[in-house]
Amino acid sequence: MKNILILTLATIFLINCQPSNTESDWISIFDGQSMEGWTASENADTWSVKDGNLVCEGDRSHLYYTGDVNRGKFKNFEFKADVMTMPGSNSGIYIHTAFQEEGWPAKGYEVQVNNTFVGNPDSPELKKTAGLYGIRDKFLTTVEDNEWFTMHIVVKGDRIQISVNDQLITDYTEPENPYRPDGNNGRILDEGTFALQGHDPGSRVHYKNILVKSLPDDAAFELKQRRLDPDLERTITRLHATGFPIMDLHVHLKGDLNMEEALAQSRYKGIDYGIAINCGKAENFPINNDQELLDYIATVQNVPAFNAMQAEGREWVDIFSMDAVNTFDYVFSDAMTFVDDNGQPVQMWMADQLDRLDFSDPEVFMDKLVDYIVTILNDEPIDIYVNATYLPDPIVDQYDALWTEPRMRKVIQAAIDNEVAIEISARLKMPSYTFVKLGKEMGVKFTFGTNNIDSKLGNLTYCLEAIDECGLDRGDMWVPGW
Repeated sequence: MKNILILTLATIFLINCQPSNTESDWISIFDGQSMEGWTASENADTWSVKDGNLVCEGDRSHLYYTGDVNRGKFKNFEFKADVMTMPGSNSGIYIHTAFQEEGWPAKGYEVQVNNTFVGNPDSPELKKTAGLYGIRDKFLTTVEDNEWFTMHIVVKGDRIQISVNDQLITDYTEPENPYRPDGNNGRILDEGTFALQGHDPGSRVHYKNILVKSLPDDAAFELKQRRLDPDLERTITRLHATGFPIMDLHVHLKGDLNMEEALAQSRYKGIDYGIAINCGKAENFPINNDQELLDYIATVQNVPAFNAMQAEGREWVDIFSMDAVNTFDYVFSDAMTFVDDNGQPVQMWMADQLDRLDFSDPEVFMDKLVDYIVTILNDEPIDIYVNATYLPDPIVDQYDALWTEPRMRKVIQAAIDNEVAIEISARLKMPSYTFVKLGKEMGVKFTFGTNNIDSKLGNLTYCLEAIDECGLDRGDMWVPGW
């Protein structure tokens, strides 16, 4: 009997202390009844067990896993937890971290848990669930409050993948020598334990079915992801650390760029995408009526990207009902479909239509164009005005002379009055930085967009350079839903 007892205890010890070079089965690290194996930092009464759930509600506190499984140290692993947030709640799951008595954990990465928490005016919180906090943030809410969802975190070598309900949201490969701004030096892959975050008294979040699977030290993903260009990597990390929302809200599925590839590029670059579909009267636009619009939305409503309507021409407000339009996350339009003296539409990017416009006096044409833009901003229910300072080929070489300060001010003020953001276009490199600086001074909001004409999306270079050149900060940016 004694020998059997010793053998049983030894077996339990071996299961709970798996060596790091083997793969374990899924092991539960929360028993649903107590906090055995977990240790709270400051304000331990923030944590409780209710109805089989681990619940945080109270002042800042972090609950660290300090149990026996793998001796509380994990390098390569899979982690799963079912999570439910209450409205306006903020939390997080730390990986590769270490116990500390108080404060935000300094070691390891935080996987964000936040669907509707917005912070306060002095410190707005835009970062949403399943982002890698301050490193690869996400700005799109992919799950709802008051509903259980499964967070799945996988770490293999230098790569972290984060999925929600089996949908991959974040895919980050850590550089060989990762850039980390001051205060973020501990945000690197190493090894460590897990911690759950109790953020503030107004946040209540439930956790259950917390499982971990240890993986061998040499575990690797089947398909290797190349590292991001070092300069772009540094820029993205620097901006995410400040809470700057890096989003390309003007992406088209063109050429051989399909949804799957667009999402992969978004994860790889750390840039959230808004996928836009052209909607208008002309037959060359894919969406021409409400039913086609709703059929399209049904195919993309569960895709982890923003859904955008590019409203074409001036007829779109009569073609589509607002109920249908409001199924999109946002709507944008431009003035590139102008009108001739007979009131007929002219697509100014089409060279064979430009002979219907009079460019003999560019100043006269510009006054008409600016008034046309202001009418669009005043009359159409759009969120973003794109291709903001576009000029057709016959006068584009006079851009700086024709876009005078009074004209810029007129457009910017109309955008402000109607709460419309102005897009900074990466492909077209417009508006000029002179326009952007004036817009910032006047208080207009901006967005970034590529407006690709083929499968090449680029890296938002013109937009990212505008941040430093024009002194933009996160308060200057428009974010869908805010």
